[in-house]
Amino acid sequence: MSIMDGGQALAKSLYREGVRVIFGLPGAGQYEAIDAIYQEPGIRYITTRHEQVTSYMANGYAKLGGGVGTALVVPGPGFYNTTPGLATAYDASMPVLVITGAPHYSHGSATSAEEDLKLLRPITKWAGRAESPADIPGVVHEAFRHLTTGRRRPVVVEIASTTFAATAEVALLESESYAPPPGDPDRLEHAARLLAEAKRPLIWVGLGASDACAEVQNLAEHLQAPVVTTRQGKGIVSHRHPLSLGMANPAYKGHKTWLDQRDVILVVGAGAGYVGVTDSQKVIRIDLDEEQIAREDTNTYGIVGDARQCMGMLHRLVAGAIPARQDGVAEEVQTINAHRFGPEEQLQPQRDFIDAIRVALPDDGVLVAGMNQMGYYSRNYFHGYSPRTYISSHGNLGCVYPLALGAKIARPDKAVVSISGDGGFLYNAQEMATAVQYGIHVVAIVFNDHAYGNVMRAQEEEYDGHVIGTRLHNPDFVKMAEAFGVQSVRAESAAQLESSLRDALAADKPALIEVPVGKMERRY
Repeated sequence: MSIMDGGQALAKSLYREGVRVIFGLPGAGQYEAIDAIYQEPGIRYITTRHEQVTSYMANGYAKLGGGVGTALVVPGPGFYNTTPGLATAYDASMPVLVITGAPHYSHGSATSAEEDLKLLRPITKWAGRAESPADIPGVVHEAFRHLTTGRRRPVVVEIASTTFAATAEVALLESESYAPPPGDPDRLEHAARLLAEAKRPLIWVGLGASDACAEVQNLAEHLQAPVVTTRQGKGIVSHRHPLSLGMANPAYKGHKTWLDQRDVILVVGAGAGYVGVTDSQKVIRIDLDEEQIAREDTNTYGIVGDARQCMGMLHRLVAGAIPARQDGVAEEVQTINAHRFGPEEQLQPQRDFIDAIRVALPDDGVLVAGMNQMGYYSRNYFHGYSPRTYISSHGNLGCVYPLALGAKIARPDKAVVSISGDGGFLYNAQEMATAVQYGIHVVAIVFNDHAYGNVMRAQEEEYDGHVIGTRLHNPDFVKMAEAFGVQSVRAESAAQLESSLRDALAADKPALIEVPVGKMERRY
């Protein structure tokens, strides 16, 4: 054991647990922690311009495989600013750790401290508090156990300023690795029989299957089972594969009719991204989340386990039971895709813009799509070729650019592009300063219609043209970006967008492309 203050105990514990990047905004009550991070050369500290962005960047960092996304913020309003990012990480099943102080009220007491922890329960998997420097390694260790086992979701650790400043003998702990459950062999055998006997099987994959790409494809090819994905599952099986049906969308009649005809559906790592189709279908569900499995109905056969191990075992069992099928289902898939992605189903100018982005972006490049008209369109029509290359927001404006910044920190070797509307981008446009300061080379595409376009369209079409609160006065985005030191340009057409995006990616600098647009139609 060594004598150290609480800040040193935290920095050393985080490093031992594998943390190499911390997103933060320094402030009173955590000076010892910040100084200890300074003295820990293996940890990179990135300052943002708003606490909300710390949790969003941590989320994007985790999404692209950087490990646990970690944020450090002051208590009270500083911490509360992170809660949108915590809620987003909870919904998206991302391992995000937010470390903050306590209490969050000027009248803090033991009672209010307990109320703080209760407040966190709906948006965290676990929350803990260290009362002394000696507690910190154990609390951090427990946090990482929750972050790296079961369904990945955010956790919060509270450490008061007095604890950071205090000194004590501290016993540091070594990190542990936790083997994911391989799946119950008997249940896997039963699932394999169901799949072997199926006449019209389908595989439905989500983000939780991202590390099982080969296993998913092997089983799909053996069964000749087409594959649909959730939004976050795009690219687990490349859109170019003859069995790929893209993102599942029962709102599209062609998809709904075809999905209804499947007799067995294998759902892997999809979480809430799987929506039941018909009561007559048998569903096999593989998920790390025991609660998700427990919630299923009587038509669902659940297996708690790691997607890669379970899918590998299912393929071996099915291959041992039946020979590889050759029934021409790929022709059906081709017919459905030809109509769904054909010109009669497309909207303009959305299609041309999405095609321009797809052509300019490398196959393994990452698109981060927001809650805007082009973001919605991309869910159906942006083609994914590799896993973890399409990141979608979860119902909130303002998160897309910070998510992209965090993703780029995790994978600086990948091209990362965000698409925002003008309204959403201005939530966190100040983070262009962060991008320039730390050399985070993300390209932000801003589609500017001078409105909260989706809401304004609804007001016009569904509420007798009663437009209120949705028309926006905007800055000149190009000049604003230039003021931050960001390379910027305006693209007036899809062709200009494609060439501008190619140039921005080649320059490998923080960049912004403004695309003026008018009112857009929405479908699906």
